[in-house]
Amino acid sequence: MTDNPLKSIAEWRDRPGPSGIPSICTAHPMAIEAAMRCTAPTPLPLLIEATCNQVNQDGGYTGMTPADFRRFVEEIAARTGFPLERLILGGDHLGPNPWKSLPADQAMAKAEVMIRAFAAAGFTKLHLDCSMGCAGEPVALDDAQTAARAARLAAAAEEARPQGGIAPVYVIGTEVPIPGGAMEEIEGLELTSPGAALATFQVHCRAFADAGQQDAFTRVVGLVVQPGVEFGNHNVIDYDPAAARDLSAVLAQMPGVVFEAHSTDYQTRGALTALVRDGFAILKVGPGLTFVLREALYGLDAIAEELFPGRRQRSLRQATEAVMLEAPGNWDRYYHGPEAERALQRHFSYSDRIRYYWPQPGAERAVDELFALLDGVELPETLIAQYLGGLYPEVRAGRLPPRARDLALAAVERLAQDYVAACCS
Repeated sequence: MTDNPLKSIAEWRDRPGPSGIPSICTAHPMAIEAAMRCTAPTPLPLLIEATCNQVNQDGGYTGMTPADFRRFVEEIAARTGFPLERLILGGDHLGPNPWKSLPADQAMAKAEVMIRAFAAAGFTKLHLDCSMGCAGEPVALDDAQTAARAARLAAAAEEARPQGGIAPVYVIGTEVPIPGGAMEEIEGLELTSPGAALATFQVHCRAFADAGQQDAFTRVVGLVVQPGVEFGNHNVIDYDPAAARDLSAVLAQMPGVVFEAHSTDYQTRGALTALVRDGFAILKVGPGLTFVLREALYGLDAIAEELFPGRRQRSLRQATEAVMLEAPGNWDRYYHGPEAERALQRHFSYSDRIRYYWPQPGAERAVDELFALLDGVELPETLIAQYLGGLYPEVRAGRLPPRARDLALAAVERLAQDYVAACCS
């Protein structure tokens, strides 16, 4: 049986090579391709994760089961030339969250089916998240109940994983940030206390033992904590190493474990590097990737209007607006204020809830139409400077072809490079 490359992640910073790993949390094919292109020249494996809302036994908002998602990623790898042996698939926030409106016994039964599907499909990095209450329960559960449910899901995963395959590693933790970022502007954060982090680890150790999952607990490699990073619709809270010093120090009491940092989107390269140095070795990024991709697509959309005015019935921006208004469920309760403010947030919020709509037929057609219109066209440098200014220096230097698809991929690669650099420093 091949060892899981993440099993020893706590030892990485004590030997030559990478000290951490980015966790690419997206189901967008162009974002995944860009991450592959960025990672390929490095010594890093590529960790791609799907959340319980994106991918589950019912299809999630992508329409994919875990087995479907695996095929989807492997097809992108084949086109890109990325070696499958360097690919790690993970499941994020695996627990009852998609069904938390149901009674706990029903929601947990569905969560068990889900994690079995992830494990059976060969996902080898599993984040157990049972921190949320179900129907009739408090919004957040206490550590003991959360840990007991996590151990129950670990047992289901252990039963379902392919025999002779790579044994999965697990990530635990009860101080889990909101998936996709906060829902409004944030002014400050309360970091996880060192005592709370240690208590969470210890209570999970006992819960796994009570469930007969001692072997699975030896493969717990990560603990989700709040290191003081988050983003809202309009602002970002940056990492402060001094504030996290005591939290970082408690890792010495949890051998074999690193911290997993959620919501690292929009952190600077310097902040990401400091996070890895301080033991937050798994850096999760999701909305940030599709945010910069949306920026690039909207820039290309504006260039297309300059070059081919009136050629399309409506622009990409107009098409995505229509798709979002037709199905407001993924943004309506997250964006507040006057209609003009909500319209601004639909397209430009850091939480990037537009990412839920790219798989929709209307948005997909509009993107395909945009690329078809610009296919084979060398875009003028002056328009790239105007609408895709961050990519202009690379185009001007001759390092980046002035073509639509290359520019869109480069926008995501530029962001992913910050994560690769932070983990390989």
